Amino acid sequence: NRPTLILSHNKTLAAQLYNEFKSFFPDNAVHYFVSYYDYYQPEAYLPTTNTYIEKDLSINDEIEKMRLATTSALLSGRRDVIVVATVSCIYGIGNPEDFDETTVRLELGQHISKTKLMMELNTALYVRSEVEFQSGMFNVKGDTIDIFIAGGDTGFRIRFFGNQIEGLFIIDPVSMAILEPQESIVIRPAKMFVTTKQRIKNSIREIQDDLFVRYNEFLEDGKTEEANRLKHRVEYDLEMIKEMGYCSGIENYSRYFDGRRAGTRPFCLIDYFPNDFLTIADESHVSIPQIGAMYGGDRSRKANLIDFGFRLPSAFDNRPLKFNEFESLIGQAIYVSATPANYELSKCEGLIVEQVIRPTGLLDPEIEVIPTENQIDVIFERIEPVIERDERILITTLTKRMAEELSKYMERASVRCRYIHSDIDNMERVRILEEYRAGYFDVLIGVNLLREGLDLPEVSLVIIMDADKEGFLRTERSMTQTAGRAARNINGHVIMFADRMSNAMRLTIDATNLRRSKQARYNEIHKIKPMQIVKELSQVFEDQQKPETSVVDYKELAKVKKRSVASNTADYTIVGDVSLEQQIEEAKQRMTDAAKELDFAVATVERDKMLALQKQLDTLNGKTTKK
Repeated sequence: NRPTLILSHNKTLAAQLYNEFKSFFPDNAVHYFVSYYDYYQPEAYLPTTNTYIEKDLSINDEIEKMRLATTSALLSGRRDVIVVATVSCIYGIGNPEDFDETTVRLELGQHISKTKLMMELNTALYVRSEVEFQSGMFNVKGDTIDIFIAGGDTGFRIRFFGNQIEGLFIIDPVSMAILEPQESIVIRPAKMFVTTKQRIKNSIREIQDDLFVRYNEFLEDGKTEEANRLKHRVEYDLEMIKEMGYCSGIENYSRYFDGRRAGTRPFCLIDYFPNDFLTIADESHVSIPQIGAMYGGDRSRKANLIDFGFRLPSAFDNRPLKFNEFESLIGQAIYVSATPANYELSKCEGLIVEQVIRPTGLLDPEIEVIPTENQIDVIFERIEPVIERDERILITTLTKRMAEELSKYMERASVRCRYIHSDIDNMERVRILEEYRAGYFDVLIGVNLLREGLDLPEVSLVIIMDADKEGFLRTERSMTQTAGRAARNINGHVIMFADRMSNAMRLTIDATNLRRSKQARYNEIHKIKPMQIVKELSQVFEDQQKPETSVVDYKELAKVKKRSVASNTADYTIVGDVSLEQQIEEAKQRMTDAAKELDFAVATVERDKMLALQKQLDTLNGKTTKK
C-alpha cells in the first residue's frame, strides 16, 4: 500500500518488467515511464569545426500517453501505484503543482458555462477539433462536449442544460458509444509541461531581463556575433510563446515557467510521488552509476551552446538531477543485483538478502579452471558435445583483436562462429544475437558480453580466457556476471583458462559453489527437479528462419559448407523500384510500430537502418551536417 518506483537501466528491460508486473498485479495501477523519443539528436555546437547541430527527434505518441497516465495516477491519490521507469525519471518535467492546478474537475449538477469549460481545457493544453478526434482533443456539438483523455484510452461526454452540467459519461472514443454514467470526472492536462497564464507573463518578462543582461555581457567581451545570435534566437522564441504558447526548445526556458531560482534542480517524476514511496533499483550495479553519470554529460554539451550565444544560461537548469539530489529525494530503497557494487554495500552496511533459489530449480553453473597450455585444442574438444546437443557457447576475451582473431581461426576450422564488440553497430548486434539464438552459428566470441544484457537460455557453456589477468574485465563482479550467462541452462558450465588462482577467481568460485550447495539442498528437501528455461525467439527479422539442421556432427563440420551470415557493416541501396526516400519512410514506420509494442530491440534496429539510409540519401544529394 505504498507507491513504488522500479528503476531499470534500459528501455527493453523496463518493458519486460512492466509486462511482468502487469500480469502479477492486474488490479493495481502499473505504469511505464521511459523517454518518449523513438530517436533523439540533441542540440549541440562544435566550436572546433564551427558546426551547429539542430535538435532532431521523433516522439512516440503511445509512450507519451503512458507517461501522462503515470503522472495522473500518482496525483490521483491511489496508493497501489507501481511505476517501472528508466533514467528518464530524473529528467525535468512540469511542475506537479501546475499540473494539478490546471486539472479540470467536474461534478454532476455543477454550474459552469461551456465557454469557461473550453477555456479551462485550452489551459490544460487540449485542442479543439471538429474534424478528427484523437488523444488530447475535444469537440463541441450543441450542448455536448466530447473529450478524448490524454494518457487514457477512453473519453468523457459532458452534457449541458444551460450553464449546468446535466450528464457526465465515459465514452468509447472510436465508436462514441456511452459506456458508463459518472457522478464526477477528473481531466488531467494533455501535456506534461503546463503552466498558468500569469506565470507565462512573468516568465516572458524574466526572459527579456536575462536576455538584456547576457547580451550586454557579450558586447562587453567583444563578442558581437554571439550577442546578435542570442538576441535574434531568444526574441524569436518569445514571439512564438506569445502567439502560440510554445516554441521549439521551450524546455530551455523551463526554469522560468516552473518558477525556480537559477541553479535549482528541475521538477522530475519523483516529485509526483508521495513522501513515503519505495524505490527498487533493478540491476543496481548498472542503474545507480547510470544516474550519477547523466548530469556531467548534459552540462558539458550545453556549455558550448551557452558560451557561443545559442542559448541563455537558463538552459543549464533544464537538466537531469545530480546524484546527491536523487539521493535526497528517495527514502527507503531496495537494490537488486547479482553483483552489488560498493555503493549499495555501503548503504546497507553489509546486510544483504540473498535470493538464490530459482523457480525452475536450476543450479548456478559449475566452474572449472583449466591451465592455458594448449587452450585452443581444449576449447575445440569441449565445444564438440555442446554443439551436438544444439546448445550455444560464449567465449570472452580480453581484447577486440583477440576476439576477431579467434573467430577467424575457428571459422577456418569450420566452426560456425561470430564475434561481437562495441565496434559493431547496435543494429548488427541485435541481428547477431537473434541469429545466434536461432542456430545460425554455435559460438559467440566477445570482449565484454555483460554490456549486451544477454538473456540466452540456449547457452550452456561459457569460456573465460585469461581469467587470471586481473583488471576491469576480470574482477569478481565481471566474472560472476559472465558466468551467469550459463545459469539459465540445465547443462550450464563455465571454464576459466588460467595459470594461477587470482583473488577475483577464488571469490567468484567460492560464491558460486556456496549458491550451488544451497540450491541443491533446497531441491532435495522439496523434491524439485530442475527444468530447462524455454524462451520464445523474438521475430526481429522477417526473413530469419532457423536452419533446417541445427544439430551438426562435429567431426563432419569440415565437410559442411559454412552458412553465410550478415556482414559486420550494413549497406543499404535502392531495391528495385523502391527509392531511398520510400525505404526511409518504411523503416521509420516499422520503428514507430515496434516502439508502440514496447519492442525496443526491433525499434533500435529500424532506427539505425533509417539513419543509415538517410546518410546515404544526404550523400547522394550532396548534403552535409546541418550548420
